[in-house]
Order: sequence, then structure tokens, then C-alpha cells
Amino acid sequence: MRRIGVDVLGIERMATAVRRSGDGFLHKAFTPAEIEYCAGSAQRLAGRWAAKEAVIKCFDGTGICFPRRRIEILPARSGAPRVRLLGDARGAEVQVSITHQSGVAIASAILEMPEPDATTGFLPAPEAVTLPRRPPEAHKGTFGTVVVLAGSLGLTGAAYLSATAAARSGAGMVRLLVADSIYPILAAKCTEVMATPVPEVAPGTIGHAASDAVMRHLEAGRAVVIGPGLGRDRSTWRLIYDLVGHLQLPAVLDADALNALADNPRLLKKLGEGRVLTPHPGEMSRLLHTDIASVESDRGRTAREAAEEWGAVVVLKGAHTVVAAPDGRVSVDPHQVPALATGGTGDVLSGVIGGLLSQGLDPYQSAVTGVYVHAEAGRRVSERLGDSGLLASDLLIEIPQVMDVLRRGGI
Repeated sequence: MRRIGVDVLGIERMATAVRRSGDGFLHKAFTPAEIEYCAGSAQRLAGRWAAKEAVIKCFDGTGICFPRRRIEILPARSGAPRVRLLGDARGAEVQVSITHQSGVAIASAILEMPEPDATTGFLPAPEAVTLPRRPPEAHKGTFGTVVVLAGSLGLTGAAYLSATAAARSGAGMVRLLVADSIYPILAAKCTEVMATPVPEVAPGTIGHAASDAVMRHLEAGRAVVIGPGLGRDRSTWRLIYDLVGHLQLPAVLDADALNALADNPRLLKKLGEGRVLTPHPGEMSRLLHTDIASVESDRGRTAREAAEEWGAVVVLKGAHTVVAAPDGRVSVDPHQVPALATGGTGDVLSGVIGGLLSQGLDPYQSAVTGVYVHAEAGRRVSERLGDSGLLASDLLIEIPQVMDVLRRGGI
């Protein structure tokens, strides 16, 4: 397969960017070797920037993502520019040419690569997709503890899925807080997750009586997931209101946490920083006190306006999931995976986002990355099983595999 990319950049535009942003800008876009070679020359930097953009255009639609910092362009012994792809290029070879004329840098790139395997080629990743660093000297404390408050009588699966997904996304430790009477179920099912009983107000129901115990466990956490399968007891919702108002940790609010907020909308404007809300269209309609058709009529606008009003990151789930930040940023995921339309997959997503938060990504990055990884895992499973029959638990083993491929590709 052959692909061609071309890009043009004004040299003075590059000089202005360097003057305004300095070293921070350079280190985001160029490798240390490129920075040393260019030695501050706006002409050389512009040439490399244009060449990187041309290479990126070559990969568009291939499912392979190489950000600028993973494309290195330096002169070979002959003096011609040589491309080095820092990551898994899947057999790709790239040649570039750079010329300068009338104050602009002009670059072209030619990509030669094997035809992609339809079962493994990824869709292009949104710009905000970022994977946490995994330094070789790290230990489990490096990647933080996720505290998951989930589950109730008859809904123990939601707790298992969310907590295990947080572990599968790379969190150092996961503590799952569950009601006393369902603790034996989760303790037997969750081997790697620390299932922990807290006081209940009714069989299998966590309520306000557990507030002190929950807050005590949160002190050791770096992120929290609240809501999957938690139930709709009034005492449970009172606990959620207290937690939402006092939490200092980044938090993912899903499922019954969202139902509780829909019943007490004044709290939506008092969420505090670091909140990620993950409603499906039905939950979003309840939060906005409207109908599903209105939510779906303009998903991007719905999510953006809600995020700005609530001061939280909003993940409006569905085909082409929309992620919106309070500052106006919006990302639309490229996936449309009918196989994910089954119970429990949303619980997995909340756990993945919580796990990414615990590893140091900001709420918007965590949400965009979690959505992409979750959907790509679903796509990979559906390639094997078809568009029906996927179980939410099928995603759990795919999540680290998707993240590994992305990481080797330089994300």
C-alpha cells in the first residue's frame, strides 16, 4: 500500500511559535536529537514540522497513530532527510523530502506499508488520547488506588465489572466498597480487587450509615468511581449527595450516581473540579429534564452545554460517544460498535476512566482515552463474535491489549 502526504509551513510562523512558547513547545513536537540538530533555526524546525505533518497525513485512515513527538527526521549521511518512526510501525517505510522557497517550508512524504489486517487495524485516535507513562522503576503505588463504590443486592455484576476494569486499565490498586451482605459474593469473584465490606442500611444496600467508613477508605485513594449498580434507596442517594459535595478526589459518576443527581439537580452546579459524568442518552435526558429525542438531536451541543453548565467533563455515551470539557473542548469518538449495546459495558467504561485518573491523566484526557480504548476493545471482540453476543466481561482482557498496541505506537 502506498500513500502520499504533503504539507507547507511558513518559516516566520514557526519562529513566532518558538518565541511565544519556548522550550515547552519544542519538546512537545520534536525529539531531543531534532532540537539539537536544528539549534534554534526556524527554517530547520519548520522543515521538520511540515515533514512530520506530511507523514501523519500518510497514516490517516490506516489505524496507526504517530504523533509528532514519535516521528524523528534527521539528515542521513547523504544529507537527505531520514525518517525514524518511534513505535510499532507495522512494517511501514517512509521517505520524505524538504525544500524551502519564498519563506515557506514544503515537505512531501511517501509511505509504503503492507495492506492492513482488517481485524487489527485501529481507527484514528482522537487528539486527546493519551496513555499514562509506565516508568521501569515504578511500583504499585506509582499508579494510584481507585476506590469503587458500587453494587447492591441483585447488581453485584456491575461492581465486579467496574472494579476489574479499573485494574485492567493499569491502576496500581483497586478497593471495592460493597454492602456487608453482598461482600462474600464479591470477595469470591474479585481476586485482584480488594473487596471491602461497609455498613448497610438494608440487605445489600449501602446507605448514609456508611458515610464515615467510605470517607475513611477514600483517604488512601487517588480516584473514585461511584454509582455502578449502587441502587436507588433514598439512603443511598443521601450518601451520594454527601460524597459529591465533599470529595477532594477526581471522581467518575455513573449509573445510580447520575440518577441521584437527576433527583437533586441543584447539586449539578456544585460538583467541584475533577468530575467525569458518564450518562447514556436516557440518563442524560433525566439530568436535563428533557426527552431522549432532544438529547440525541444534537449530541455535541448537548454534551458541550451540559459540561459548561455543570463544570464537569461529560461523556454522552452511544455510537460516536461525545466527550465535552467545561472549557469548550469536544471530542467525538470514531467508533460505532453495535456489539457494545449490552448490559454492563458502561460499568466497564467507568472503571477504565477511573483507572486512568488514578494514573495521573486529567479528567478530559481520561475520558477521551477511556472511551477510545473501551470502544476499540469492543470492536476487536466483535470482529471475532459478530455484532451480537458480546458480554461486558469479554472487554476486560482486551483493554490492556489495546493499550499495549497504542503504547507501542507512541501514544
